[in-house]
Amino acid sequence: MKSRTLKSVSAVFLVLFAFNAVAELNADEKRMVEWIDSHAEDAIALLEETVNIGSGTNNHEGVRKVGVVMLRELDELGLGTEWVEMPPEVNRAGHAIARKSGHGKKILLIGHLDTVFESDDEFQSFRREGDTGYGPGVDDMKAGNVTIVYALKALHEIGALKNIPVVVVYSGDEEKTGTPLSISREHLIEAGKWADVALGFESAVTFNGTDWATIARRSSSSWVLEVAGKQAHSSAIFSDKVGAGAIFEAARILNGFYDEVRGEEYLTFNAGTIQGGTDVEYDAQQNRGTTFGKRNVVPRKVIVHGGIRTISEEQLERTREKMRAVVAASLPNTSATIRFWDRYPSMPPTEGNRQLQVSMSGVNEALGRGPMPALDPARRGAADISFVAPYADSLAGLGALGTGGHTPDESLDLTSLPLAIKRAAILIYRLHNDSNEN
Repeated sequence: MKSRTLKSVSAVFLVLFAFNAVAELNADEKRMVEWIDSHAEDAIALLEETVNIGSGTNNHEGVRKVGVVMLRELDELGLGTEWVEMPPEVNRAGHAIARKSGHGKKILLIGHLDTVFESDDEFQSFRREGDTGYGPGVDDMKAGNVTIVYALKALHEIGALKNIPVVVVYSGDEEKTGTPLSISREHLIEAGKWADVALGFESAVTFNGTDWATIARRSSSSWVLEVAGKQAHSSAIFSDKVGAGAIFEAARILNGFYDEVRGEEYLTFNAGTIQGGTDVEYDAQQNRGTTFGKRNVVPRKVIVHGGIRTISEEQLERTREKMRAVVAASLPNTSATIRFWDRYPSMPPTEGNRQLQVSMSGVNEALGRGPMPALDPARRGAADISFVAPYADSLAGLGALGTGGHTPDESLDLTSLPLAIKRAAILIYRLHNDSNEN
């Protein structure tokens, strides 16, 4: 494993501008910019093609079809391509992977093929109105997938791609990962261990007139609380024989989480669903349940399903221990258990990530858009790049600019697609050249 130094999380907000960050474009970079501008409509056409293929996570056929399109494009660039099918027990389509050898800094480019819009959703096709594109996954993250392809095409145009060692991983289940993670993320993690640098291509962030670099992301994991009480006539509740009942115990625990666990910087946790009564059934995979109970019966069962987000694995484990302690202090004649599941790990800010920020800021300035400070990690969700962050210096948010992700209003500023391609192509070019100079 590469040696990496974790700095204080508060340093995320520092804006670093190194003296050697190149703020002007050289001749090769100008050629790439011109080529990207002249092929902007081609990039939008590829975006439209993929958006028009429905690829909700559970639409395995659709995910595979988007993978075929992306591998077609990468195969034309001379990359070795493969489709990695997931075993039946994972219940996910698989991943599209492409790679090529070279010398110097090894670069991993990360996208995903799936969207949150399943086959029965009415939001299924691309629509263009002027410089705005609408459609399922147009922002999250089919524009990022296109950005990867066209950045590599721009590098190919100037003859630079042949020298750069690259792996591209398009996962097929980023929106809802298959389990076990040891299988569904095996190939991504292998690529992360190979790489020196990992770049994630989910949407970029711009606000208050400033472009922001993502050098840290919080984890996303889940928990299920199950509470048992003694069923009885409600006239006897709180008695020594009957006790508090499951719902009061669940309320105590949730209030304890709020009072005793809440408060650390970058820590959030949420109780997303709660079912309580005499009879409770809950499917955590579908996030659906049924409940039966009566006002004159002390409830015997409660199930609460929630999530946790943290900036580091240490913070996650500390939080889980505090939650376990709250759960253990049961009210009379009740009992409770809490179970935790890992989903996405955190991507802490590191010195290597900050150096990537410096490089990206120099690219942005060279393109006339100003410096890029580091984004507050509380403003982003989890993503696949976090699985490789322990092994490679990582930078996320290299996609285009969109809004309304995961909603029927999802849209993309189509003028930002060539910008994203330019930033990615120039960054990869500079990272490769710097590694060879050093």
